[in-house]
Amino acid sequence: MSDREEPFIRRPRQGPPQQGPPQQGPPRHGRPPQPNPQQRPRPNPNPRGAPPVPPPMTRKGPPPAPPGYQSPRAWSQSEAPETRTGRPPGQPPRQSPPPPIVAYNRPRPPEPPRDRPPRPADRFAPPPPSRTRRKRRIPILRTILILLLVMVLGTVGLLAYFDTKLNRVDALSNYEGRVAGTAGTNWLLVGSDSRADLSEEERAALATGDSEGSRTDTIMLVHFGSGGKPMIISIPRDLFVDIPGNGAHKINAAFSIGGPELLVQTIETNTGVHIDHYAEIGFGGFDKLVDAVGGIEMCLDAPINDPLAGIDLQAGCQTLNGKEALGFVRTRAFANADLDRVVNQRKFMAALMQKATSFSTILNPFRFWPLVSGTVGSLTVDNGDHIWHLARLAWALRSDPVTVTTPNGGPVFTDDGDSLAWGDNTTQFFKAIADGDEVPPELIQTGG
Repeated sequence: MSDREEPFIRRPRQGPPQQGPPQQGPPRHGRPPQPNPQQRPRPNPNPRGAPPVPPPMTRKGPPPAPPGYQSPRAWSQSEAPETRTGRPPGQPPRQSPPPPIVAYNRPRPPEPPRDRPPRPADRFAPPPPSRTRRKRRIPILRTILILLLVMVLGTVGLLAYFDTKLNRVDALSNYEGRVAGTAGTNWLLVGSDSRADLSEEERAALATGDSEGSRTDTIMLVHFGSGGKPMIISIPRDLFVDIPGNGAHKINAAFSIGGPELLVQTIETNTGVHIDHYAEIGFGGFDKLVDAVGGIEMCLDAPINDPLAGIDLQAGCQTLNGKEALGFVRTRAFANADLDRVVNQRKFMAALMQKATSFSTILNPFRFWPLVSGTVGSLTVDNGDHIWHLARLAWALRSDPVTVTTPNGGPVFTDDGDSLAWGDNTTQFFKAIADGDEVPPELIQTGG
């Protein structure tokens, strides 16, 4: 290229022509350039005749970008997450202002954490009980415990009240040379024919007669706690013994002479058995005691017809009410008279204790409390005895006790009339009771 050759100017292929700076040098097609009267002459940068410097190439298109600007790239050409959003590197994202709080987007208060039970390892295991069910069970259990506590305290309070209503007598007083304690527990049960607490109408209804004074028709010794079965021992009232300070008489005369105190001393002195508790029942409370438990079932081998006792009973099993039961334990309309009567008394005593301690009586308040009320109203006990001692006695006789008659030396005629002699077998029998030994079979007399 020569020094005078026109420089090459790149022109855009499309688009309207753009006006640029005036061209220098001769025209491309040989036409001389026309001067512009409004344009000032441009000074020649080469005044010495050097070849003219071509003007810088002009770039067609948008204006150049400011410094630091990066042209957008395709998604696959992005190298950092900042370039995907068009933010310069290192510039934090712009945060939009939070929306206004209105009713539909108001934040809810945080809920308290819930104690969720751990998930069981076995998916077939039953789910643990919910807290709601546990809360319901606790008040129910608490209510049951409170009711039981009220029942127990109420029962104890009533028993303590009835204990104060017991009739008491000084029967077990100490005397010189009294027998010391012996094996087991020994109760002396006495049935008297006292009619002092009966009205004229009650005497007529019960056929008790009009005899005055107080005698004993029933004497029983109850022994238990020495290792064997409980025993109910009938002591015939005609047994001829020595009464301390009064000579030899029938044993029931001790009660008529000196009351319970002398009777206890007479039995202890002759038998050698220490008496721990004393209880006495009269005509007036016996019938109420039987009616309180709903009657007593007795099975008779033969009919009993005794106008003096006011009974007419048929053979077989039957339930005796209070009036019939009183006549049954009083009647002597038998061949052996008093010896057969003590057998019926023992049978009835065992049946009464079994009925009084049955669940049908204890769990039935309409039977239990009349029984307790009838017991305290009809019994006379020693000063040291209480109602819980009576409960222990009844509980000891709830099973099948051994019922025996005191062995004796046979009938004998004395100044008191027909009596029963004290024999060697009588002494051996009570010695086994006092020592807590088993009574020899030959000394056991279950009949009259």
